[in-house]
Amino acid sequence: MNPAPELNLGPQPIGQILVELHLKTGDLVDASTEFITRKMVVRACKGRRLTPNVKGKILRALNRATGNIYALSDLFDY
Repeated sequence: MNPAPELNLGPQPIGQILVELHLKTGDLVDASTEFITRKMVVRACKGRRLTPNVKGKILRALNRATGNIYALSDLFDY
């Protein structure tokens, strides 16, 4: 039997990016063309393990909100 994977992975780089760009969680939700919630963004910043689908939605929302092109490796260290 495999042990359960760690779900809380500590603060992620996306949190620092949002602070540096003076963005709030609602800014990503508003910029997204897909369904994301503030709770999803908060969980991403705090380091809660997310599904690849949710990570992709947050990545696309951040790229759209900033006009920059980030990769998943820029936002998450897991």
